[in-house]
Amino acid sequence: MSKLTDFKLLSFDVYGTLIDWEAGVLEGLKPLTNKAGLTRKQALELYFEFESTEQGKTPDKLYSELLTAIYPQYAARLGLPAPSDEESKAFGQSVGKWPAFPDTVDALKRLGKQYRLVVLSNVDKESFKGSNAGPLQGVKFDRIITAEEVGSYKPDRRNFEYMLRAVKEEFGVEKHEVLQTAQSQFHDHHPAREMGIKSSWIERGGTMGNRDSAVYDWKFKTLGDMADAVEEELKGKKD
Repeated sequence: MSKLTDFKLLSFDVYGTLIDWEAGVLEGLKPLTNKAGLTRKQALELYFEFESTEQGKTPDKLYSELLTAIYPQYAARLGLPAPSDEESKAFGQSVGKWPAFPDTVDALKRLGKQYRLVVLSNVDKESFKGSNAGPLQGVKFDRIITAEEVGSYKPDRRNFEYMLRAVKEEFGVEKHEVLQTAQSQFHDHHPAREMGIKSSWIERGGTMGNRDSAVYDWKFKTLGDMADAVEEELKGKKD
């Protein structure tokens, strides 16, 4: 397929692509990182190390619980006193309040006129519910698939296999009609490429989820830019 408008369904990563994952994480870690004097890059790289390790060790753990478990580990690595259970839990429950990128909601509404919109996220149902009702302003998705539902975390191929089965059964959409739309090379683009799923890289300049080599079929700085490109294609078809 050579055009964005040849696809029927967009499969979205949420945290990092639609929601500013890094801003949310940094805000939650402030009580620890401020004391340790870490730079933004140091704080995020350390967090990503803990998160990806924990996801591999406990793939069936809810994302909010996983974050709760990471918080005291993070403090210990920095040589700080152990946080209270309440402080750790507050970090775990902060996910639904993490901010959306400024272009996200408008872009989703525009893209929703052309495609089915599906969530494929490393989060739990309750946390995503908070994001959707709050920062995402109730944007309608045709299907929401979480790590909680699948029982594993991306980049595990099972998450993508689960999504492909679901969209075929529920919408009659085949793999070649799905476009994985995401920021993270680690979580999304590399496993999508391995499985023969085309992808659009929303390259927001993040620290977390990078790989030495980038793979993608389309690349945009924002989701708004992608929506613009889709509208240009549609305009060209009419002309």
